[in-house]
Amino acid sequence: MRCKCTLDFFPSLAIFCTMTTRVAVAIIRKNGKILACQRKKGARYELKWEFPGGKLEPGETILQCLARELREELSIEIGRVSKIETQAAEYDDGGRYEVAYCFVDDVSGELQNNVFEKVQWTTLDELRSLDILEGNKAFVAQLTHE
Repeated sequence: MRCKCTLDFFPSLAIFCTMTTRVAVAIIRKNGKILACQRKKGARYELKWEFPGGKLEPGETILQCLARELREELSIEIGRVSKIETQAAEYDDGGRYEVAYCFVDDVSGELQNNVFEKVQWTTLDELRSLDILEGNKAFVAQLTHE
């Protein structure tokens, strides 16, 4: 979220007006493919590809957020998370994010697309060719064929 205050009178307070949004996303692999989701047309960063997940709510842990978001977005439940990697991302429009990439080993339930334009299983090479959300590009570039 971004502070909507004016800094004409207090320019030294600018540092407090740029807030970082904490986000948890799932890296879900199945049969050599990775789950990718495309943002809806008309949404912020429309039609960009990303990983499922979302913003942490106040008092929520990364895993609580991830479980809630995957339930809401895809109607699935997370199993074991084997690894979490965190990276910072800044966007030209002022968006600042701290993204927790959670490697989810298994999920249960039947995957349903509840909020995205598209959801698809992609190979790593296919994922790298998609129009990836700017903040996820560095992470996608470092992903390996595990």
